[in-house]
Amino acid sequence: MGGTQNSVFSWHRRMFFFTFTCALASLPAFTNGRTMKYQTFEEDAPGTVIGNLAKDMSVSLALGGKANFRMMKQFNSSFIRLREYDGQLTIGERIDREKICKHSLQCLIAFDVVSFSKEQFKLIHVEVEVKDINDNSPEFSRRESTLEISENTAVGTRIPLDVAVDEDVGTNYIQNYQISVNSHFTIDVLSRADGVKYAELVLMKELDRETQASYALELTAADGGNPSRSGTTRINVKVKDYNDNSPVFDRNNFSVDLPEDSPVGTLLLDLNAVDPDEGLNGEVVYGFGNQVASEIRQLFKVDRKSGRLTLESPIDYESKKTYEFDVQASDLGPNPSPTICKIIIQVQDVNDNAPEISITPMTSITAGIAYITEAAAKDSFVALISTADRDSGVNGQVHCTLYGHDHFKLQQAYEDSYMIVTTSPLDREKIPEYNLTVVAEDLGSPPFRTITQYTIRLSDENDNAPIFSKPVYEVAVVENNAPGAYITTVVARDLDLAHNGKVTYKLADSYIMGSPVSTFVSLDPATGSLYALRSFNYEVIKQLDLRVQASDGGSPQLHSTATINLKIVDQNDNPPSITQPVLNNGSAEVLLPKDAPSGYVITQISARDADEGANSELSYKITSGEVSLFSINKASGEIYLNRELNYDVDESLRVTVTVSDNGRPALTSTATIHFTIIAGAPPSDRTIFRHSGDGESTEWDLSIVIIVVLAGSCTLLLLAIILIATTCNKRKTVKRGHDFDLDKDGMTTLEGGKNNSDQLIPIHSDNVFDVHPYSNKPSFAGSLQAGSDTCSNSEDGTETTCTYEPDNKSHSGKLEQGYSTLPGYGKETLRPITIWKGNSFTTISARDPQFSGKDSGKGDSDFNDSDSDISGDGLKKDQGNAQNGLWACTSECKILGHSDRCWSPSATRANSNSAHGQHLSSFAKTASLPRDTMRRDNYYQAQIPKTTGLQSVYEKVLHREYDYMLVTPPRPARAQEINDITIPVYAPTTTRCPTNEV
Repeated sequence: MGGTQNSVFSWHRRMFFFTFTCALASLPAFTNGRTMKYQTFEEDAPGTVIGNLAKDMSVSLALGGKANFRMMKQFNSSFIRLREYDGQLTIGERIDREKICKHSLQCLIAFDVVSFSKEQFKLIHVEVEVKDINDNSPEFSRRESTLEISENTAVGTRIPLDVAVDEDVGTNYIQNYQISVNSHFTIDVLSRADGVKYAELVLMKELDRETQASYALELTAADGGNPSRSGTTRINVKVKDYNDNSPVFDRNNFSVDLPEDSPVGTLLLDLNAVDPDEGLNGEVVYGFGNQVASEIRQLFKVDRKSGRLTLESPIDYESKKTYEFDVQASDLGPNPSPTICKIIIQVQDVNDNAPEISITPMTSITAGIAYITEAAAKDSFVALISTADRDSGVNGQVHCTLYGHDHFKLQQAYEDSYMIVTTSPLDREKIPEYNLTVVAEDLGSPPFRTITQYTIRLSDENDNAPIFSKPVYEVAVVENNAPGAYITTVVARDLDLAHNGKVTYKLADSYIMGSPVSTFVSLDPATGSLYALRSFNYEVIKQLDLRVQASDGGSPQLHSTATINLKIVDQNDNPPSITQPVLNNGSAEVLLPKDAPSGYVITQISARDADEGANSELSYKITSGEVSLFSINKASGEIYLNRELNYDVDESLRVTVTVSDNGRPALTSTATIHFTIIAGAPPSDRTIFRHSGDGESTEWDLSIVIIVVLAGSCTLLLLAIILIATTCNKRKTVKRGHDFDLDKDGMTTLEGGKNNSDQLIPIHSDNVFDVHPYSNKPSFAGSLQAGSDTCSNSEDGTETTCTYEPDNKSHSGKLEQGYSTLPGYGKETLRPITIWKGNSFTTISARDPQFSGKDSGKGDSDFNDSDSDISGDGLKKDQGNAQNGLWACTSECKILGHSDRCWSPSATRANSNSAHGQHLSSFAKTASLPRDTMRRDNYYQAQIPKTTGLQSVYEKVLHREYDYMLVTPPRPARAQEINDITIPVYAPTTTRCPTNEV
């Protein structure tokens, strides 16, 4: 906190924004202002002249012309008035110095004035000092007071008296105190640290209560004004009986430094006074002196018993910096004699006040918003910022910063004042408003910061001419229009505001065919709509070139122009006019020689059309008369003779010729031609024969051509689609047949490969695998068809194995009869194979890669699975006789390699020497028997070691790309005990029971 009472008014200085007019914005230079100081007395009458800026600064002489002054608005602007013509300063209203400055020795009214002209402008800081007049008398807080003094009080004892108050300052303040004449007392006038004068009563002579028990005194305070003013108070002094001892303080005065932010309850002093008496005469109590003002009693507190001086209320350095008061100590005995201790409290400043920024624009339509013209030049003065901090020292030093846009910057004017000036030209059409942030920060620790948001809006200047939407308007209107018909609307935009942006239109003065343009068209000045004033005739005028001018409402006006090319569109409003031969009442007579040959050009019909384009394209046609005798060229109008004449001389022939234009609708003209036959041959120069190409030309209609092209394209596309579909279907059929041939060839290879040297893949006879035709009905009813059926019963009669064999002719059957259609595959023909599944054979699709003979995990492992518990037994028993068995190799096996998941026995043969291999299972769906581990040895075993030769088998199979292979196993020792119940799903043919089957 800072500042003294003498400069309290300087704290009230505010920040002001100033917005210039167009003239001010165009000023080229800014001159840093000077400070003008004036004096006036308080209570002067309104209108009293203080000074004249133009005269005092020689402004008129310096500028050489008329000057204008403008005062920045502020909170106390009503006290001082400025005449803008010459800068004369006068009193606006009566000034009471004591209200605006209180006890400050110097009272200033400060404000800023801008002086501007066409050449330059200045910022003038004006300070008007208000001088004090002696208009206040000294006053005591009490008109009468009472003092009690013990009769044994020592000579020279001082007793504080009430302080008088005077609102005036300087010489008009209290200068002296006087006391009425008496024999025992006098006064001593002193000054406190804050400059206040006070008086103390001094005892000059010993008192004797028995002689005089009381005294009546009168105290007078007088100021130094002319004439002087004074105030009095009555003091009644009472003399008390003798009290031999009084309390004594450790010191007679104390000075304490107290930070202004000290909390309430802070201990300032722990006063101690000692009285040597005993009992009540020695018991000391404390309190404020009788003359202590109520203000002190509210801020501080003295404990009656302990003498502890504490802070009772918050204090403010900016309100008062020093407090001086008395604390007295007295005993509780009769007729006590108090002892006085003087206390001085020096308040210490701390940084507890943030800087203050006040914004008061000079020209403002809306509160809190400043305006500046967009025409303001670079470095134009925009606003004045005044900052203040009530703290003192570094705590009161303020640094100001401007944020928001680089189009503005701060420039220090003087002391704590800054100017906002422009850094570049402004354009309202680009940025109409600036939101700036002013940050004021003091240098205290920690620093305080004040942030103020303020808006600067740009006022519009007429700096933009209207702009048409396009420089040239191409417009067409059909001829024969109705007068007043709407033609078009031109649009021009002006980026300025209000009247500066209001656009009006007018036609530029010009002449068309000798007449003013205003007789042809009219233009709405407000909307820019163009209307026709007459009906246009294409045959008379084909185009109007108009110039439209757009003007804004600014001063001066800005203009722009655009061109309208108004084209008149032709209509078919003129019929053809026949010019040759010359018609008379629509007919003409033409002489025709009797001996004229065929093809002779008799005459030529000529016509013209005032229209243009297609409307003027003419065609000729004979519509009636001797049509068979004459013909006419459609394009040229030449009339030909089709054959030789067989008419008599002077005989007349008539034809009607119609001339049509190509307009829509077409307009026609007719002429009747009378041919009069005359004797003789045609003149040599008139004999013109018709050429072969002179017939009527064939004209193609564009729409017909487009239709033909589209139809041809669609036809080609359809043919391509049909061809692709047919090709794909044919390839699919060929592929299916090729697959069947591969299957058949593979089967034949396997059947006929007996002499294969590879012992692991022996080739079997033709009937290793028999293909059975499927029956459309299930064969579970026992109805057996033709074919071979081998059945055998076990010894106990509980199990039966039946093997069905078709006729040998089935090998030559078709594919549809040799393969089944399995569920889930629709009607796709699949190749079934039989595998060993658990304790039975099962038929699966050869194309089902998800079906495997691998152990399902439910105890149905086959003998050759790695997890079979007895698969090694058979290997151990017949390892020496290990032969090859029948295995199925799936596509999954080709990828993963031969493993337990890929290899499954699918067929067996009773004896490798058997001619027909009748014990091989056919492609039959078999029922699964209950699992019996005790009888598992009775089952047929595949005696192929899994670790011997499998890699070579895999490589050969993979190389030959077999889907399956046959390996011949030896007949098991107990093959006769194998019992298997087979339920066929194919249609059987014959049944036979061989004697050598078990």
